[in-house]
Amino acid sequence: MTKRYFITGTDAQVGKTRVSELLLKSANQRGLATLGLKPIATGADWLDERWSHHDARMLMAASSVKLDYAQVNPLLFKEDVAPHIAAYQEKKRLTVQSISGYCRGTFMTAKADFTVVEGIGGWKVPLNFTETQADLVKELKMDAILIVGIRPGCLNHAILTAESIEQSGVSIRGWVANSIEPEMPTLNEHIQTLQRMLRAPLIGVLSYLKETEDAPENWVNPAVFDS
Repeated sequence: MTKRYFITGTDAQVGKTRVSELLLKSANQRGLATLGLKPIATGADWLDERWSHHDARMLMAASSVKLDYAQVNPLLFKEDVAPHIAAYQEKKRLTVQSISGYCRGTFMTAKADFTVVEGIGGWKVPLNFTETQADLVKELKMDAILIVGIRPGCLNHAILTAESIEQSGVSIRGWVANSIEPEMPTLNEHIQTLQRMLRAPLIGVLSYLKETEDAPENWVNPAVFDS
């Protein structure tokens, strides 16, 4: 059975790409055909004679199904600002219909057992003045995995985000606690609080990792990959 998850977070810079990459690597180790998509990205880099985005490059490297860059990241904007603003600056318009069409087209052509679609920013980042990323996930009929960046203030952000996801009619497959502070004396207490207050299960815990470090093999619940 094909598994597809939308990776969202409590905010920007909470580790969505890091967790997406590690999920793909864990699925690879289980012998699954994997695919990571980043439909929308802002803040492009000029690298190897083309514009691209760090997050999309990370997902491509971790995926066993190899696609052209434009299939992984069909909507790339140069300025590192909110997507609807970046689109306006380039005289383009983002819509749920067009973005979901890109994703569905790739789902049909790329045969993967395990797919992650990494969102941009937080759960309800605007795509235009009437649609948000939440509408996109509803249209794609995907379950969400919520990444919580464990830092001061994350309890409120996590609870509100989880409530918003559920109110949107999207199921939360689980949440990942990602420690993004090098020193967090109450790390365990924050995680335990969210375990009691979020209805979705905790499926993975990542301690603070430097870019060159690998996550432990048992960092995530293997049920995420099973049929």
